[in-house]
Amino acid sequence: MFSWIARSLASYLSKSVVDFSVRTSTWEALVATVQPGDVLLVEGDTRVSVAIKYLTQSTWSHAALYLGDSAGLGHNENGEPNTLVEADLEAGIRAIPLSFYRHSHTRICRPVGLGLDDIEALIRYSRERLGHQYDLKNIVDLARYLLPTPPVPVRYRRRMLALGSGDPTRAICSSFIAEGFQRIHYPILPEVTALPSDDPRCRECEQEFYRIRHHSLFVPRDFDASPYFEIVKPTIEQGFDYRALAWMPSSGKGAAVEL
Repeated sequence: MFSWIARSLASYLSKSVVDFSVRTSTWEALVATVQPGDVLLVEGDTRVSVAIKYLTQSTWSHAALYLGDSAGLGHNENGEPNTLVEADLEAGIRAIPLSFYRHSHTRICRPVGLGLDDIEALIRYSRERLGHQYDLKNIVDLARYLLPTPPVPVRYRRRMLALGSGDPTRAICSSFIAEGFQRIHYPILPEVTALPSDDPRCRECEQEFYRIRHHSLFVPRDFDASPYFEIVKPTIEQGFDYRALAWMPSSGKGAAVEL
């Protein structure tokens, strides 16, 4: 009974209810810029996206991991290579082409300094999890914050997204990606503890130690907020020149006046 209710909720929450914001780059610039290992954040347009954006106080409601053409993720029905892996509400962990988000408002978050071994590890991790299901318990948790959206204090909102079953064969989009990066020891937003240094020459010095947070506590915005991921904007990367913009001629209404 619970599974039937969860699947019905997943179908309901996956329906589009709003339009995407204006794209931040052209499709051509996105294709030319994105690299294996990048995390692609998406401003979703579904009912569940509304809940996630409210709970995280963020533009971003979804995250997918870009692994590239050579990752061996197969092709879609149109023959396009699958280059992204994501945890979808209905389909579970799946591989899709980049064009799936062709018309979406997206942001590229790039881990810095990944080696080929790290990329291969992310590919193996992702391929092993294809077909795993979305955490259905999280669906019920998220549904409670839609009709109507309640006034949840900010300090509790992150926990609302971490109430899932804990089953390792289930995931939500950001926790799936976070676990992959944790496996290669790449930081996202680790807990930092400062302890006195053992250097006898510096009594006031402190040494920082990093501790991994559980992957279920991560949300899409954390990749944007992380100091260890570079924010890459395709329009700028592909040689933006403001002088080349074609502006519409002014109609005179509301035009700025030079003094």
